Amino acid sequence: MKDAFGAPQSLLVLGGTSEIALATARRLIALRTRTVWLAGRPSPALEAAAAGLRARGAEVRTVTFDALDSASHEAVLGKVFAEGDIDVVLMAFGIPGDQARDEEEPLSAVRVAQTNYTGAVSAGLVCAGALQAQGHGSLVVLSSVSGERARRADFIYGSSKAGLDAFAQGLGDALHGTGVQVMVVRPGVVRPAAVRPSAGRAGAAGDSRTAQTAEQAFTTTPEAVADAIVTGLRRRTETVWVPGALRVVMSALRHVPRPLFRRLPV
Repeated sequence: MKDAFGAPQSLLVLGGTSEIALATARRLIALRTRTVWLAGRPSPALEAAAAGLRARGAEVRTVTFDALDSASHEAVLGKVFAEGDIDVVLMAFGIPGDQARDEEEPLSAVRVAQTNYTGAVSAGLVCAGALQAQGHGSLVVLSSVSGERARRADFIYGSSKAGLDAFAQGLGDALHGTGVQVMVVRPGVVRPAAVRPSAGRAGAAGDSRTAQTAEQAFTTTPEAVADAIVTGLRRRTETVWVPGALRVVMSALRHVPRPLFRRLPV
């Protein structure tokens, strides 16, 4: 249960090595979250992530979770909820795929779709049911700006995120009034802060002012997304764009004719 100040006490992360998820966990621990479950495939990275959060004072447990093994989701996640109430579930798993390879190898494309969409549908429904049984909690779903409009550069990944986004919106409507919040998060291109280009850098040959503006509008960091998630949880927001300017940019891009859209540097 949330504490007297409304801060979540427990967090379940599906995709326990996600940079965005770990940045969010660090912020929530700083706000007095005390129990964290990291769900993912067993790996040194998952254990390192758990150790890093334990060092910040949280009780952290790991649980084996495979997005592609939908048949196991009810049992695996049911055991987590059986241990106690979960205030926030963060669905942060997914794979970007390789557009060129996936176009040539349909089974690779199917893996992207199954991980990002069908795996999320299965896990999302299991978690939503458990949260509804509790009568409270938030389900945070990491979507992507790529799901807003198909682009030549990543339409396989984008289509999986478009499906996930629509699913999360509908689930949020289905759970309205139950005490369970569903929040859809639509980040732009996420880059670690250490490699984020500075606003004042010189452009490469051929860069245009439009390209630089689009790049800045679409780029964010795990830390910025984490801040937006924490703010959205506090305000019980239904949809979060990161950076916030993307809401306006995508509102305009939705109406750009396809022949012109193909030529844009997005």
